[in-house]
Amino acid sequence: MSYPAAQLTNSLPLLLICDNIRDPGNLGTILRSAAAAGCEKVLITKGCVDPWEPKVLRAGMGAHFRLPISANLEWESVPSNLPAGTQVCVADNKDPGSPAKTTSVPRGAGRAGSAPGNTKAPVKSRPEAALDHEDEEEAAADIPELATQCYYEDWARTPVAVVIGGETHGLSADALHLAASTGGKRLVIPVVPGVDSLNAAIAAAIVLFEGKRQLLRRHKEDDRQKVPVAG
Repeated sequence: MSYPAAQLTNSLPLLLICDNIRDPGNLGTILRSAAAAGCEKVLITKGCVDPWEPKVLRAGMGAHFRLPISANLEWESVPSNLPAGTQVCVADNKDPGSPAKTTSVPRGAGRAGSAPGNTKAPVKSRPEAALDHEDEEEAAADIPELATQCYYEDWARTPVAVVIGGETHGLSADALHLAASTGGKRLVIPVVPGVDSLNAAIAAAIVLFEGKRQLLRRHKEDDRQKVPVAG
């Protein structure tokens, strides 16, 4: 597929990775924001809604035809779809004031029967409950540590990729492992106390446009350093 010259000329070394985005409207809006921010490419992993589903196309408002989209990717193949040296950061709702330690299992990673507020969940015997607790501890221990900072702090390097997780299941352990392997960070958008989190599409737009701002600022600084000083 060919893309508009203006889009290619204004693209940045900024990529987006979608993780567990299952709402068609959200994915379409995220793709539209990625195109508007000048993202170089969007990677969509397995578990996300089909980007060519009609509701996604409608919400995308033509974004599908403005930037490359690689869909239905296994996490093992994601690194090969990234430029060499890409740092991967994840958008998260962890409190930036808390220590940079391993957090609990991403929301939605637990068993369906143990979901909060599920009154139909069967009552487990003590041995079963103990096993579930051990499983949760093992899953939490498998999540790597990532430094946490606010999204407006300096994080955008060249090239950089941002992972946006779905609202129901959150970030996958695969996304966190990929970020840790590249020296990435958790990027937090501070919200008023009592508000759980932002809509995934809104969060994606905020983080992507901040990444664009930082990359353009860095580009201008590099250009100034290249200008020869008159003797």
